[in-house]
Order: sequence, then C-alpha cells, then structure tokens
Amino acid sequence: MRSTISGYTRLPKIHKFSVAGIAATGAAVVAVAVAPHAFAADTASASAVKPVAWSAEAFGETQQDALEQQSAAAVTAAKADAGAVVVKAKAEQERAEKQAANRSTERKALEAKPAAPAKPAAPAKPAAPAKKAYADNLDGWIQESLDILRAKGIPASYDGIKRNIMRESTGNPRAINDWDVNAVNGVPSKGLLQIIDPTFKAYHVEGTSWDIYDPVANITASCNYAADKYGSMDNVNSAY
Repeated sequence: MRSTISGYTRLPKIHKFSVAGIAATGAAVVAVAVAPHAFAADTASASAVKPVAWSAEAFGETQQDALEQQSAAAVTAAKADAGAVVVKAKAEQERAEKQAANRSTERKALEAKPAAPAKPAAPAKPAAPAKKAYADNLDGWIQESLDILRAKGIPASYDGIKRNIMRESTGNPRAINDWDVNAVNGVPSKGLLQIIDPTFKAYHVEGTSWDIYDPVANITASCNYAADKYGSMDNVNSAY
C-alpha cells in the first residue's frame, strides 16, 4: 500500500530492496552485454590463480626455521674452526717435542763422543848442565883453562902449564916484567905466563876475558900461542 506525503508517493521498504536489486542486475546485464568476451577472460584468469594460504603464524614459523638453520650452520662452522685450531696446535706441539728430542739426542751423542786423545807433552829440553865450579886459585885457574883448551882442540897438559907458570910468575896473576927487552920496547910481559899485549890480543881465545891480567884468559891465550909456535905448552922449557 502506498502512502503519499506532500505530493510524493512513498514506497514501502520491500519495494525499495526490489528496485535496488533490479537496478544492480540491470547494470550487470548491461556490462556483460557491452563486453562479454572481457568478462569471460577475467573470469577464466581468476579461476586459474590458486588461492595463497598465508598467515602471520605460518610466516613466523618459516622465519624461525631459517634462523635455526643459520644458527646450526654457524655452530658447525665454529666447531670446524675450533677443531682446525686444535689440530694445528697439536701439530705445533708435536713438532716442538720432536725438535727437542732431536736436540737432546744430538747433545747426548756429543757427550758420548770420546774425547780426542791428549797430545803427548813435548819432551822437556834437557837442562843446561850446571856451570862447573872452579876454585879461585892456581889449581882452579889451570883446570878451567884446560877445559876451554880441550873444547877448542888446543893441546896442553896440567903439568906443562903449571911448570911454565911457576918459572915465569911464581903463580902471581898480577906479575909484570919491566926490565927485559920487551919492557925496553914498551910492551912489558904480564900475567901468569908473562905474555905481551900484542901476542895476547892475537891469540885470545873466544869465551875468555879480554883482560890480560885475568888468570884464565892469560893461560889460555899463552897456551894457544905456544901450540902455534912450539906444538904445545909442554914443549916450552924457557922464555918463549
């Protein structure tokens, strides 16, 4: 039943829904009529796309799985690195121990090596014979002079020397003749065997003093002269 307000006709509520439905249906019909192929294509495409089932809970689980996988991979890599470090340290320790053992073996070998035999000591040089001691008197002077004469190969004897000494100077080493021809000529005879300076110097024996008054030097030079002129002092029985 219609009611009229101020000249308008008011439709009941059921009639309003019917009009709206008719209008919507008419629009759809018009659209299909205008582009039937496009509608059909869109419908086919929409039916071809599979619906995606996604939710916040599923997304969170997926992310948690990825994180757990990454963490597991990191732990595995860390363990591998730690194992490599341990292996390297063990290898270094074994090498150091081996080197120490080698050094110890070498040291023991050196210690066990027999020492080189000691070089034999050089033979000691024979000690120089002690200088023979002579008495500081006529006997000692003759004995010392005889040893020098023998070493030089000059002939003489103890008796021949002493006999001529006693005749020439009576055993006085400072005796001097200042009255004979030699003294007149400025070269007096001197010493135990009364030899002049030029003769003493000419027949001086090496190793004795150059002092004409030295008893050993005087005897030795006089015997050297007598051996040259007479064959030996033993052959002299007078002034010579």
